[in-house]
Amino acid sequence: MLSFLPGPLKGILAFFLFVVNLLFWFVILIPFALIKICLPVPFIRKPMDYALNFFCTMWASCNKIILIFLNDIKWDIEGNDDLSMNEWYLVLSNHQSYSDFVALQYVLNNRIPYFRFFIKKELLWIPIFNFVWYALDYPRMKRYPKEFLEKNPHLKGKDIETTRKSCERFKFVPVSVMNFVEGTRFTKAKHEKQQSPFKHLLKPKAGGIAFVLAAMGDQLSAILDVTISYSPKAMSLWDFFCGRVSEVKIRVKRLSVSDDVKGDYFEDNTFRERFQAWMNTLWTEKDLLMESMKTGSSLKN
Repeated sequence: MLSFLPGPLKGILAFFLFVVNLLFWFVILIPFALIKICLPVPFIRKPMDYALNFFCTMWASCNKIILIFLNDIKWDIEGNDDLSMNEWYLVLSNHQSYSDFVALQYVLNNRIPYFRFFIKKELLWIPIFNFVWYALDYPRMKRYPKEFLEKNPHLKGKDIETTRKSCERFKFVPVSVMNFVEGTRFTKAKHEKQQSPFKHLLKPKAGGIAFVLAAMGDQLSAILDVTISYSPKAMSLWDFFCGRVSEVKIRVKRLSVSDDVKGDYFEDNTFRERFQAWMNTLWTEKDLLMESMKTGSSLKN
């Protein structure tokens, strides 16, 4: 390991190796992605999907090796044992830093299928990335504004149907859909502006999760509630690469996908209230867990 190197040098080296690793696997991925896109028949798509997922998993595994090679970070992990590469998951997590995605890769890679994020329509036009997202079947999220639906009532329910069709490709190849429930990174300024009732978290955005569960709830094996805490504190990705984070604590809790969390969040007021209560309870428990992770105390005390 090269943890003895000065912080900035470790940061530069980590950034360089992460970019090289990304480009290496991207080049390998291209021919398989082109075959899948040009010949979209089931008996070709399925083996291409497995190959692409394998390459993504290997990319994340190499990222993990780079971190171990460069930084002497203590990883305190619980709850990531009873998982499978052959199941479908919705992964919910708090969001403190751009390092979160790297930390989630470190903990969950090769334990669950490779992550997918819901992509907004506006992001589909980003060069190069749009090719990767399309090849890997990143689901598209299309949400019509309430005002638009009032003028076009015939389109009610079409947004969920569009997303559901986007997720139909996941029926035969297991995937994990990732969502940062707060919608943005936690900062003191955002926390104060929101007047969040939670000590360590921003308010959860229940609508997005409800939308995902309505679109693909029947395909999911479980919900994974992930809580991330950094020591001495959450820092930027650059600081993370430079080795200024000494410890990462991660807790993974498996939740069932019951009928109670599946419904029409935007039209059914009763379900919306029930789902918001469920989400707030989940976030209250997460806030208490984060407090115990930061102080080193037990929730039982």
